[in-house]
Amino acid sequence: MSRNLDSPVQTQMAVAVFKTPLTGGNKMEGNQHKHHQQQQKLQRQSSGRRVFVQTETGCVLGMELDRSDNVHTVKRRLQIALNFPTEESSLTYGDMVLTNDLSAVRNDSPLLLKRNFMHRSSSTPCLSPTGRDLQQKDRSGPIEILGQSECFSVVKQMVKDIVKAMKLGVDPLPVHSGLGGAYYFRNKKGDSVAIVKPTDEEPFAPNNPKGFVGKALGQPGLKSSVRVGETGFREVAAYLLDYNRFANVPPTALVKITHSVFNVNDGVKGNKAMREKKLVSSKIASFQKFVAHDFDASDHGTSSFPVASVHRIGILDVRIFNTDRHGGNLLVKKVGTFGEVELIPIDHGLCLPETLEDPYFEWIHWPQASIPFSDEEIEYIQKLDPVKDCEMLKRELPMIREACLRVLVLCTVFLKEAASYGLCLAEIGEMMTREFRAEEEEPSELEVVCIEAKRSVTERDVFSPRSDVIGEAEFQFDLDCDELESVYGSKLQLTDDNFTKNPFSNGRSSLGKLEESIKEEEEEDEDENTHLSDTGRKNNTKPLTRGKSENTSSGHKSANEQLQASASFVKVADMKEDEWVLFLERFQELLGPAFAKRKTATLSKRQRLGTSCQF
Repeated sequence: MSRNLDSPVQTQMAVAVFKTPLTGGNKMEGNQHKHHQQQQKLQRQSSGRRVFVQTETGCVLGMELDRSDNVHTVKRRLQIALNFPTEESSLTYGDMVLTNDLSAVRNDSPLLLKRNFMHRSSSTPCLSPTGRDLQQKDRSGPIEILGQSECFSVVKQMVKDIVKAMKLGVDPLPVHSGLGGAYYFRNKKGDSVAIVKPTDEEPFAPNNPKGFVGKALGQPGLKSSVRVGETGFREVAAYLLDYNRFANVPPTALVKITHSVFNVNDGVKGNKAMREKKLVSSKIASFQKFVAHDFDASDHGTSSFPVASVHRIGILDVRIFNTDRHGGNLLVKKVGTFGEVELIPIDHGLCLPETLEDPYFEWIHWPQASIPFSDEEIEYIQKLDPVKDCEMLKRELPMIREACLRVLVLCTVFLKEAASYGLCLAEIGEMMTREFRAEEEEPSELEVVCIEAKRSVTERDVFSPRSDVIGEAEFQFDLDCDELESVYGSKLQLTDDNFTKNPFSNGRSSLGKLEESIKEEEEEDEDENTHLSDTGRKNNTKPLTRGKSENTSSGHKSANEQLQASASFVKVADMKEDEWVLFLERFQELLGPAFAKRKTATLSKRQRLGTSCQF
């Protein structure tokens, strides 16, 4: 994959054009199509695989692979379909750049086709297949699930209901709130069944319908540690990791989906010329069950939220290092007649970052988070196995990056050790959250432990006879511990000062003014178009905002998401396997002292608060 991750995109958009509509048609044609699909399925099972190749500009093409196919034959077929010079492209599969052999690629996997150089003139031909070529190359159905997990059984039934509705002319509805493109897909009764978020319509992605464009798929996105086009599989990962629906994440799958409702920009400036033509386009997208709800957590007092629900969602957020858990992505549904409510967590696209940064846990100040875990919750936590989690995700989401899996392992180990030590959810969240002092961001207590553990591994390597030089270009989020020490000095040591930070602060003392500025901006610019200009937003310090619509939680945006990109104090992706094992061992050894400091600080704070309340 090209390492020039920050280059601007200057190519036109591509669209997969179908001549045959998805609606209408007689019964005989439908039976023939169904029979053809069954034959293709049997053929794939006996002789080959199917993959979905996505270009960096969003075009998706389904391809049947024979046993004799390799990277070069796939590129030749893509060149015919897309009019794309394959000698200037790379075919990638998650972290892996495919050179020739395709044996590692599993059935129904998405691949990404990238130009080896990003700077192209706007006159470069669009990577668009012709209708005839596409019909010859891609005969997949209107909605194809990318994965074989038994967890997707609910999704399969939803897909059947939606396809029936599409044939009857029931079209999906765009979601007008939020920064990215999203669509409600409905059943034949017109009821919303699923919410679909195309990966190429994410914020800053090429086909974003709301003007937030400028990057190709695979480049750093809204969060620098989450690449553009990769929030979709994170949504699925959160669902797969929520064993037995412990946290109540709605069923979610990654799909290849085809419809004319999707947005395709004519160039990177957000023009709607191609959309007005109503061309049918294929997308890779997250597909999540729509859950009817009464409101979201930002519209309701938190005192009625069940302790167990808050704990279970918090446990998931800690495991997946959720950087965007705000009230707007916690749906609230009334149950019973005595004010009981059910919480449904959604929007997990910014979890499992490639490096540790500043998470955002809205529940960190809720009183429920300060109540100790129940025996059932402790048992659930202790049964978590991060190694098996990684094996499962590699099996179901083979495109997931190794850096994301290491963050999962690190956070799961941290959660298990913290719960065993007796820390409550709020204390765990506080240890993971950074603070701002003197307008500077400081590493969290978790990061300080990681820095010390990594230093131990580094010092071991320095005095070891073996000396392996690792190139800086090999890793995206590189940071040298010596450079960090020169900036923070003694803060890198596990001193009392590191673990006596205000336990009731989540490090967002500056966000009150930020939220006030957002509110003022919304009042002043209520009718203003939300599209980004080419240069206006680059030097504009005003935060990105979005409106809020009825019956959707995506209209609420966490303040953390509006801040500038977080610094990377420590990363785990640059360690070799033996170093990673040693790092985890040292990390666990250092957790005991860190937890002790946190407990002491919490107790001291509570005593001071109690004294101040005496009359």
